[in-house]
Amino acid sequence: MTTHNEYLKNILVQIYASHANLSEIKDGPGDLALINKEMLKINGMIKVILTKIKPETIHHSDFPTLKFKLQNYMENYFFEKEIETMTPLYADDSNRVKNMRLKIIDALNDKKMMDAIANLIEKL
Repeated sequence: MTTHNEYLKNILVQIYASHANLSEIKDGPGDLALINKEMLKINGMIKVILTKIKPETIHHSDFPTLKFKLQNYMENYFFEKEIETMTPLYADDSNRVKNMRLKIIDALNDKKMMDAIANLIEKL
């Protein structure tokens, strides 16, 4: 049986891995689908953290701050509709695909959220 800390760490590792995958995409034809897949994974994992993991179950002082950053991301960034609109029109336009990918990466790095995730992974 895994502890709450191990469960949280596994989720954070998956978010971090999807962020790394986003950084490695080459922005070619068809890559918009990969970008969407990684973004949906990240959003799903963040939703799990926000709804299933309570601050009182994670006894680490960095968790409430990270949870606030995750909530901020979910409230302020929503790319699904934009990608849905872009896909039929610009899926093969490498510049537009690159811009979308970079916007998502910038959103994930806003308020140093990915740094906070990496730090908490190390401490758990």
